[in-house]
Formats: sequence, structure tokens, C-alpha cells
Amino acid sequence: MVPVNYLAIIASTILMMILGYAWYGPIFGSHWSAAMGFTHEHHAANKKGAKTRYLIMTLGAFLMSFILAHAIIFAESFMQVSGAFAGMLVGVMNWLGFIVPVSLSIVLWDNKPWKLWFINAGYYLVGLVIIGAVLGLWV
Repeated sequence: MVPVNYLAIIASTILMMILGYAWYGPIFGSHWSAAMGFTHEHHAANKKGAKTRYLIMTLGAFLMSFILAHAIIFAESFMQVSGAFAGMLVGVMNWLGFIVPVSLSIVLWDNKPWKLWFINAGYYLVGLVIIGAVLGLWV
């Protein structure tokens, strides 16, 4: 196991959660809800179990930060770059290689609008770039 800076991973996890709150709240929340087909009644009913879902999302953000930290460490040794730029580059590469192909299924198979894909994929692009920069500086 490669040693990582857990303080950086925790900070990155918190940043992902803050970004998610802002992204799916005041920034794109109404557009996301409309693209998902959610109504006010759906949001009211969805409050039950919200703590569990937030806990699971926090664990997911922690895992994403943990794995990205390792990818940055490996990439720095091969790419001859370091710091925030290395982290941001690894974040974008992971977004292109993993998030984009997997998330396309919501448009291709679930018949959701492209607008929803751009909102969701955009969140992960911005998030991976931000946490990549943080991890690149601290790892």
C-alpha cells in the first residue's frame, strides 16, 4: 500500500460534499430535478432516509479521493509532473476514462436527457479537478 496523506483525503471528501450540495442545490438543482422528472412531492417523500444516502455518498467521496491520491502518486513518478497540475491532470484523465463512459448509459439506455448527463458528468469533472489539485498539493 502506498502511503497517502489522510488529512488531504478527508479535506477532499469534504470539498466533494460541499460541491455536491452547491451543484445539485443552488447552481443546477432545479435543472437537475426537472431533467430527472422529480416533483415537489418526490422531494418531500425522498427526505426519508436522506441521512443514510448522505453517509453513503460521503463514503463514496472518501473512496474516490483515496483512489485518486494513489493515482496521483503513481502518475507523478511516470509523468514527470507534480503538485496541483499533476492532480488536476489525473482528475481529468480519470473522468475521461471512467466517469464519461459509465455515465453515458443514462442517456443511451435510460432515455434521460443529455442535459442531465452534462449536469452529472460536469459535477464529477469539476470535483475530480478540485480534489485532484488538493491531493496533488498535499500528497
